[in-house]
Amino acid sequence: MDMIQRPRRLRNNSILRKMVRETRMDKSSLVYPVFIKGGVGIEEEIKSMEGQFRYSIDRLPYKLEELAKAGIDKVLLFGIPEEKDECGSSAFDDNGIIQKALRSLKMQFPEMYCITDVCMCEYTSHGHCGILNGDKVDNDKTLEYLAKIALSHAEAGADMIAPSDMMDGRIGAIRRMLDSNQLEHIPIMSYAVKYASAFYGPFREAAGSAPAFGDRKTYQMDYHNKREAMKEALLDIEEGADIIMVKPALSYHDVINEVSNAVQVPVAAYSVSGEYAMVKAAAKAGFINEADVICEMATGAYRAGASIYITYFANELARYMDEGRIG
Repeated sequence: MDMIQRPRRLRNNSILRKMVRETRMDKSSLVYPVFIKGGVGIEEEIKSMEGQFRYSIDRLPYKLEELAKAGIDKVLLFGIPEEKDECGSSAFDDNGIIQKALRSLKMQFPEMYCITDVCMCEYTSHGHCGILNGDKVDNDKTLEYLAKIALSHAEAGADMIAPSDMMDGRIGAIRRMLDSNQLEHIPIMSYAVKYASAFYGPFREAAGSAPAFGDRKTYQMDYHNKREAMKEALLDIEEGADIIMVKPALSYHDVINEVSNAVQVPVAAYSVSGEYAMVKAAAKAGFINEADVICEMATGAYRAGASIYITYFANELARYMDEGRIG
């Protein structure tokens, strides 16, 4: 055959294939989500997320040591309080679960970078992400509380704030609160493009955050929409977001790609609980090769344009990167 162009030439062996890779990634881009629960001596497996646990503060160091040894130095913290009320007051309590965890963590692991989820669903008795007015979430009233939560996290030692509530204007409210308290150096990673997704089911069981009534479709995005994602991302950047997140990751590569092409800030993708649970279940049944699927899913998110990957598979991905299977 008289062919000048032969793309297979660059696939001849693993050394060559790695040399010409278009998508690069390393462990510095990985963030591991951690569930912290009130109490003592708790390390309980999450039924719907095999291999993931809720930790009390005294058991958390064992997990953090494991992460540090793997080369993972960033965590996203979620709190599970012992008590809840209508306004989620434990979320901004100086002695709340996240605040206590931050102080303890920073004493023992000063090099671990702590990102805190700022939302109210884990802390409210009704499970919604804000203050209720009847059976509706009051957007503007909620902003006051979110800003208080963000401030309490930053003062307790958070390195970055990550609001996940999807209230209009919350990035601006949080930015103003931080700046007015001499915390202008604290960055905000906005859950700017957070869809109302069925992939969140296992997380809600893990965090005890399922809504007591209704759903979250009046504040989380309709998954049919992509132009709306651009509007949300650009508005949050105008209000002061330093990083934009797209959540979930697996079914939204087109959104990750368009957002990353349009904005001048880093883009994070959150590979959520349902993605993790599906991989675990299919691998346990013998239907897929778990390691290969984990690597392929992660590469897809980076290839789409993400530069930060939040994943429950962070430990595994760090190991696969060391082994040269990915990266």
